[in-house]
Amino acid sequence: MKVVLFCGGLGTRLREHSDTIPKPLVNIGYRPILWHLMRYYAHFGHKDFILCLGYRGDMIREFFLNYNECLTNDFVMSEGGKKVELLKRDIDDWRITFVDTGLHANIGQRLLRVRKYLEGEEAFLANYADGLTDLPLDAHIADFKRQEKVASFLAVRTSQSFHCVHSNDDGLVTSFGQLSGSEFWINAGYFVFRHDIFDYIEEGDELVEQPFRRLIDRQLLTVNRYSGFWQQMDTFKEKITYDRMEAQGNCPWMVWKGNGPNGR
Repeated sequence: MKVVLFCGGLGTRLREHSDTIPKPLVNIGYRPILWHLMRYYAHFGHKDFILCLGYRGDMIREFFLNYNECLTNDFVMSEGGKKVELLKRDIDDWRITFVDTGLHANIGQRLLRVRKYLEGEEAFLANYADGLTDLPLDAHIADFKRQEKVASFLAVRTSQSFHCVHSNDDGLVTSFGQLSGSEFWINAGYFVFRHDIFDYIEEGDELVEQPFRRLIDRQLLTVNRYSGFWQQMDTFKEKITYDRMEAQGNCPWMVWKGNGPNGR
């Protein structure tokens, strides 16, 4: 399945970094959070990416155009540097489509602007570029396919009240938005969409507002409530949290290293 990643936002709450680089390029350890996210999807076999670029999109293009695997992987050098043998590789089997989707476009409009690259796809994956998880993605996709709905996404527990979700026991979303209470299930991204999602998005729509409400009205939106690891990187404090986890080797999102649920 193709993976659409929304990489064009201004990242104003992470201004300590986003004044100079786009938020998806903020590092966790040696690599940007965008790389970690793509590596997560690649681990589950989804290596065909569409990057929706906007703010400082040129820097994201340059990062991949100049990507040197020797800088972050073990290798053997011989013949005075004339010969380099990589002992492992990162992105050699990835396919990445770079699309300028506008500086100020919202998520719904960014998705509309890459629609032509998704023709012929019965279903596809999509996500924000600022949050990581150890969610078993294959099970998430399998559940979505069994339910025969148009869209599904990950919901996590938090005290925040942004993009709150109410759903029934079967995961069918019944309401979405600012809700009351002390602890909430909120939208954490990791979307799975059928191509039919484009029938519910109109020009100017924000994805999780008008289109999702249309899906709720037709009982076509489901949620996967997950209590495992999920962490966004929206503020400088959250960036520091990631840095500390990486320094301690506590990286549950690195499922490709066997750090996820059940040692995957």
